[in-house]
Amino acid sequence: MTRTGVCRAAVLGFPVKHSLSPVLHRTAYAALGLTGWRYDAIECAEHELAGLVAGCGPEWAGLSLTMPLKRVVFPLLDTVDDLAVQVGAANTVLFRDGARHGANTDVYGIVTALTEAGITRPATATVLGGGATAASALAALRQLGLAEVTLVVREPARAEETLAVADRLGVGVTVQGFEKFDAEVDLLISTLPSGAADALATEATAARAVFDVVYSPWPTPLAVAVRAAGRKVVGGFPMLLHQAARQVELMTGSYLAPVAEMRRAGEQALAGS
Repeated sequence: MTRTGVCRAAVLGFPVKHSLSPVLHRTAYAALGLTGWRYDAIECAEHELAGLVAGCGPEWAGLSLTMPLKRVVFPLLDTVDDLAVQVGAANTVLFRDGARHGANTDVYGIVTALTEAGITRPATATVLGGGATAASALAALRQLGLAEVTLVVREPARAEETLAVADRLGVGVTVQGFEKFDAEVDLLISTLPSGAADALATEATAARAVFDVVYSPWPTPLAVAVRAAGRKVVGGFPMLLHQAARQVELMTGSYLAPVAEMRRAGEQALAGS
């Protein structure tokens, strides 16, 4: 179903004022001629999500979700796509025919970011972090052909939810702590928030390629160290771009996202930040 006329969408999270999503989505609407569309950034903590979703009327097309809402949204949804169920994280809410549908575009964003950087068949991989983005990273690695992954978390006891995701995906996981982890892999993926991976920069140089989901500020100390060691580095912006492009397509209906225009706008915004 293609949606036209006056429509609203927004990114929700806490904090969310730093989000680049409004730039990307608004650029897409302008390029597609969707003059009646509006996209906002709304601060929303976990306890506020139910009320905010309930207040979305028929003019709402969808929501983009970031930390800490990707898992807590599930009880508020009428239907959820298979991938989001497997991953246990929905970063997208679609309002269709009076119902709320959950989807995951993070996995698509990760896979597309890696493949456009030439990382298509890593034989070994380590993921830093155990949250919702780490779960999406596991799904992305499974799509790229891996059946075994190392998961590095600060407190292994808190990784149970992500280990359940790995089990649903058919991915074998070895859990390690931050004090000593296997960085000598084809691909190291950091799903840690900005600054949290800085202390691991030296260890990360052992990886043949590193994907850091942080996009601002960029480059991170992790990226700088890995690049100086002559290794390949992929930043978080391509992931954000491609997951947003998929959201645009889902929220608008049958429109094809203008990825080139969105990329230019995002890069310009980051350069000026």
